[in-house]
Amino acid sequence: MLAGTGSDVGKSVLAAALCRIFRQDGYRPAPFKAQNMALNSYATPEGLEIGRAQAVQAEAAGVPCHTDMNPLLLKPQSDHTSQVVLNGRPIGNKDAYDYWRRGTSDIDFRREVCLAFDRLSARYNPIVMEGAGSISEMNLRSTDLVNLPMARHARADVILVGDIDRGGVFASVYGSIALQTEEDRRLIKGIIINKFRGDLRLFDEGRRMLENLCGVPVLGVVPYFTDIHIEEEDSVSLSKKSVQAEQGKVNVAVVMLRHLSNFTDFDALEQDSRLHLFYTNNTEELSRADIIILPGSKSTLDDLRELRRNGCAQAILKAHRRGATVMGICGGYQMMGQEVLDPDHVEGDIERLPGLGLLPTTTTMSGSKRTVQVTCMMGEMGPMQGYEIHMGTTRPLDGAPCSPLLQLSDGREDGYMASIKCMGTYVHGILDNAAFVDFLLEPFAERLAEVDSPYDYQAFKQQQYDLLADHVRRHVDIGRLYQILSHD
Repeated sequence: MLAGTGSDVGKSVLAAALCRIFRQDGYRPAPFKAQNMALNSYATPEGLEIGRAQAVQAEAAGVPCHTDMNPLLLKPQSDHTSQVVLNGRPIGNKDAYDYWRRGTSDIDFRREVCLAFDRLSARYNPIVMEGAGSISEMNLRSTDLVNLPMARHARADVILVGDIDRGGVFASVYGSIALQTEEDRRLIKGIIINKFRGDLRLFDEGRRMLENLCGVPVLGVVPYFTDIHIEEEDSVSLSKKSVQAEQGKVNVAVVMLRHLSNFTDFDALEQDSRLHLFYTNNTEELSRADIIILPGSKSTLDDLRELRRNGCAQAILKAHRRGATVMGICGGYQMMGQEVLDPDHVEGDIERLPGLGLLPTTTTMSGSKRTVQVTCMMGEMGPMQGYEIHMGTTRPLDGAPCSPLLQLSDGREDGYMASIKCMGTYVHGILDNAAFVDFLLEPFAERLAEVDSPYDYQAFKQQQYDLLADHVRRHVDIGRLYQILSHD
C-alpha cells in the first residue's frame, strides 16, 4: 500500500509506476483503492463505474479495469453530499455526516470493500493498493475504510509517501508514523520522498535523519517531473493548467464549471501541437477562443444557472455568432439544448432551466445512470472508442430534424450536430480519437498547414507509462522493495 502524509502527495502516480514496473518484471499486478472521492470516473468493460485513477493504473498494469479495483466511489454533489457508487452502481446520495456515522447505513461498507479486495487478490499478484489523503486523521480512525484498516485486512506492506515540495516533510512523515497505533506502525515498512526539486545530494543527510528519527528505511527520493504526462485523478491539477488564449495556434477553451467532471477528456488535446488548450470562465478569454468546449458536469442544472449568472452563457453565444465552434460533452451537451428538465428533482430543487439554445434538443434528468464503453462511427471515419457515464436522456424537439453526431455499434444514435461548428455528444473520450480531433479542427485547416500532424494518443500513453517506470526505477530502490514484499 502506498499511503500518504496528505492529499496530492503523488500516491496515484506512484501506484501507476509500480503497476508498470511489476508488469515489466513479469508479474500480473492490479491496482486497488477501497474508497475514492472524485468526479473523474470511468466505465469498465462491464458498463460499471470506478474512479479514473484506478482505470489509469490498470492501463499501466496492462489489465482490464474492474469495479473490484475501486469498490466504493464518492462523487461530490455539494459541500455536504455525495453520490455513493458501490461496486460500480449508484446507490443514492448521502450526507457527509451521516455517511461517516456508519451506523446510519444498512450497508456494511467495510465488508463490501474487503470482499472486493479478496476477489481481486485471488486473480492478481501483487496488488498495488492506494490509500486516501492522510493516514493520521485520528478523528476518522474508527470509520476509515481505505488506509491502515484496509492494510491490516490485506496484510499489506505500507510505504508512506511524503511530498517535500509543499514543505514540512520531516514533521509530516514523522508525525504520520508517530500518530499510529503500535500495531499499525509495524505495517509501515518504508518511506518515499516525492516531488524533490534540485540536487538530490542535498538531501542525503536528510534521508539519514529521517531513517534515524522514524526507524523506517527511506526507499527513495523521487524528483519532481513535468515532462511525463499521466492522467490526473483530482481536479486540483486544473489549477496548474493554462487559463488564457495564445497567439499563433488554434485556441480551444474548456469552460471551467463549478462541478466539472471527467476533465481527462481533454488530456489528448493538451499534447496536440496544432492547438492550445486552456480552461476558463473569463468572458474575455472565451471571446478569443476558436473552439469552446462545454465539459461534463456532476450538477448540470446548477452549472447552467451559474453560466447565466457569470456571463459565460452570453459570451459563448456571442463567440459562436462570430464563428467559433461550440461542442458539448455529456452535461455540456445537455446545456447546449433548448431546455433541461428535472421533474423528479434528481439534481435538486430546480425543475426547469432554458438551455443555451444552440441545439434543437430537450433533456430530462432521471435517477438511472448509464455507464458503458462504446464503439462509434462518424461518416467515413473508422471505429472510435469512448464511454458513457450520464444521467438523463436527450432527444430532438418535436419537428426538429434528426441529425445524430455519432452512430454507436449497438445500433443507437448519439448526440446532435447542428453544423460542423455546433455539436454535442454523451461520449467521453471522443477527443482521444485522432480522426475526431481532425474533424473538429477542419474549419481551421488553413492555419494548420505547417503544423505537425497529430500523434497516436494511445501509443503516447503507453510510452508515458514506460517513462514513468524508468523515472521511479532510477530513484527508488526497487530491489529493496521486492525484499520487503517477499518477507513473510
